[in-house]
Amino acid sequence: MSSSDDIARVRETLLSRYEGLETKADILKSPELKELLAGIRDVEPSERSAYGQAVNALQQELKEKVLSNMHEKSALPSIDVTAPFDINGEKPSLLPSENGTTHPLTQEIATLSDIFYRMGYVVEESREIDDQYHMFEALNFPKGHPARDDYDTFMTVEKDSEGEPFVAPAHTSTMQNRILKKYHANLEKGEAIAAIVPDRVFRNEDLDARHEHTFYQVEGVYVAKGVHAGMLIATLQQFLQEYYGKELEVRVNPFYFPFTEPSFEFALSCPFCEGNDSSCKVCGGEGWVELLGCGMIHPNVLKAADIDPNEYTGFAFGCGIDRLVMMKYQIEDVRHFESAKLDFLRQF
Repeated sequence: MSSSDDIARVRETLLSRYEGLETKADILKSPELKELLAGIRDVEPSERSAYGQAVNALQQELKEKVLSNMHEKSALPSIDVTAPFDINGEKPSLLPSENGTTHPLTQEIATLSDIFYRMGYVVEESREIDDQYHMFEALNFPKGHPARDDYDTFMTVEKDSEGEPFVAPAHTSTMQNRILKKYHANLEKGEAIAAIVPDRVFRNEDLDARHEHTFYQVEGVYVAKGVHAGMLIATLQQFLQEYYGKELEVRVNPFYFPFTEPSFEFALSCPFCEGNDSSCKVCGGEGWVELLGCGMIHPNVLKAADIDPNEYTGFAFGCGIDRLVMMKYQIEDVRHFESAKLDFLRQF
């Protein structure tokens, strides 16, 4: 066989035989096709290229038919996803189909974002990979600062232009410098910079009922003329009272953070037992819950964002969203949030 007519006759024969084969892939082993392929070397050199291309085209056509048949057999039958179904997946019944639900953390992030939005704050997103400048230096953690070790930061193999490994942010404060620069024009118009960043963060923690390596945090930033610590305390108290739906007492204790001065640990009266239940799982019967870190933004942080600390002041705070939600619903183990356990998630 050495002409296009021969190839056409073999094609017709093989396509006719293909329909009757139980195993469609057997068509690729047919003696006719093998003879065509072996005969390429016997064709005149001037015609060999065109002939070989025609034989290869026939072989490819047969392969595609075989693959198409395999895909058809492996494809699942179509279903109407809106139809009701029974538990065993058999014929439709009168049982209503179940709808999915929003994850509890997603629900609560929407709730707290709405509270701050009504207080005049914009909502920004964080990043899941960032550089060490925004994680540390822009927040007054110079290189070699011992407090950098406190964050147990996950480092990547990939490095930035200065040879520093990128990091998985250990706090949403990595966005603080960017927010101050983004809304710098607000100050020039006599308006405040007011933003929150509720997003996911990562720390190299030992897992237990109170610690996760992946969790959520909300960062808050407020800068304007004449901002003082009393405004910080009032803002957080108002937010927490709105979030928990009741009047709360608050207190602050001196603390240390490189990016705020002065710095505070912020505590609120237990929203459940108010110190009257020694077996309370939320506060342990003490009546107070240490909730978050906060303080007045350090002048060096403002300078890093090209804001004059002699003209403007501001406050910042960071709070674990998982902990807020655990307290709200008296959830005993933070690991439930990432467990994908339906019996837990269906409660929300």
